Amino acid sequence: MRIPLSALVAGLPALVIAVLASSARAQDGGAAMTLDARINQAVSPVTDVIAGVIFYSLPITDEIGLPLIVVWLVVAAAFATVYFNFISVRAFRHAIDLVKGDYSDPKDAGEVSHFQALATALSGTVGLGNIAGVAIAVSIGGPGATFWMILAGFLGMSLKFAECTLGVKYRNEYPDGTVSGGPMYYLSKGLAEKNMAGLGKFLAVFFAVCCIAGSLGGGNMFQANQSFQQFVNVTGGEASFMADKGWLFGLIVAVLVGAVIIGGIQSIAKVTEKIVPFMAIVYCTAALVIIVVNYDMVPGAVAAIFGGAFSPEGVAGGFVGALIQGFRRAAFSNEAGIGSASIAHSAVRTKEPITEGLVALHEPFIDTIVICTMTALVIVITGAYTAGGGMSGVELTSMAFESAFSWFPYVLALAVILFAFSTMLSWSYYGAKCWTYLFGESRSMDLLFKLIFCIFVVIGASMNLGPVVDFSDSAIFAMSIANIIGLYILFPVVKRELTSYWSRLKSGELPRYAGTPAE
Repeated sequence: MRIPLSALVAGLPALVIAVLASSARAQDGGAAMTLDARINQAVSPVTDVIAGVIFYSLPITDEIGLPLIVVWLVVAAAFATVYFNFISVRAFRHAIDLVKGDYSDPKDAGEVSHFQALATALSGTVGLGNIAGVAIAVSIGGPGATFWMILAGFLGMSLKFAECTLGVKYRNEYPDGTVSGGPMYYLSKGLAEKNMAGLGKFLAVFFAVCCIAGSLGGGNMFQANQSFQQFVNVTGGEASFMADKGWLFGLIVAVLVGAVIIGGIQSIAKVTEKIVPFMAIVYCTAALVIIVVNYDMVPGAVAAIFGGAFSPEGVAGGFVGALIQGFRRAAFSNEAGIGSASIAHSAVRTKEPITEGLVALHEPFIDTIVICTMTALVIVITGAYTAGGGMSGVELTSMAFESAFSWFPYVLALAVILFAFSTMLSWSYYGAKCWTYLFGESRSMDLLFKLIFCIFVVIGASMNLGPVVDFSDSAIFAMSIANIIGLYILFPVVKRELTSYWSRLKSGELPRYAGTPAE
């Protein structure tokens, strides 16, 4: 489906409002807050309704509710785990070989290696959810939330496998070597093969529109805003020389983001393959040091996690509260079922769609089972979740680490900024691919979206657009509605691909390129 440029211009009043708001801030700092308030007041009624629908919660007790969108994601993940016969366990070792490049033919169609595709997708999921989201889960649901978070991460591995396999299978490959893939392609093309072309096209367009909204909001403005706030916090708070210069911080970040994304997925991958391992190693090393130093407290922390997971009563509803918080934070962190990561994975160099699905297994594992669990262990071991005095999110995580390292808030600030930066890189690619799917896969359309994306970086850092970000969060999870409907229909396609690949792998038909670099 292609939409004329005239319709595009007419259909983006929010962009005009945002650009005017940004200009007003630059011209008159005093009027900016009033303008922020006016924008919030104008969009709040709409965003409140949308968020209320997407995040509708079924009341469980007087204190807690069960978000139906989380049920939608977790049930699909559990179904995929059973349907593919626990592929996350069976293929874990082979997936490592694929990431290493042992089965990679450099002549295959695609733009990036398996490792680069994984790093790019991880850069979009590893972020504030691992730092702030885990703290929220533990502070509300208690240590037991960690157990359910790990379980949800494990189930999400199979769902991520399916969507990333389909992303490669139904991608578009162009003569210049570039590719375009993701849910918008496997929904439209895959469902057309099932004689459901009308449904497939509708779901694809719905997904693309939601993804664009999500990329500009949660994948951009929110990231810019939070990284700016963290930068101000470690440079003097309200007394910081940058406290009232969000536009300047945003402009600097926008230039850096623009310099990377202008080169497309290959440029993004070259940056993310360095940033993601670096920030993960720094963050996890600090967590490991705390765990090792307090090794005598680890058994107690593990007991609290398992005990709290099945406790009939306790923090926020005991067992039920821990389960809901754990599942919710895992779903929000690794984005299995959302479909966004398959856009990045689709750019991989391979002729076997299953290979990238298997590589994608590691994404929820690294994001949720490793990084989120380490964060939770530090919070539980240090007792920060009970001594936090009402703190939550990044503040609680910072306090937990600071109890062992007085200098850690500075490291955390760096981690938040790097996480935010890498997330913006990935989501710019997701948004650009959905944009060009709707408006034409041309270089000019791609550059237009990237320009808009960079403008929104400045807006996000300099303005208080709470309801707009709430809307984008709703849009991101609305993506899962279209994506998972398509996945249920296309699961048999993935299973056929898996059966064929696995039999050829076991028989030795697939060539092994020993020593091929992962780049």
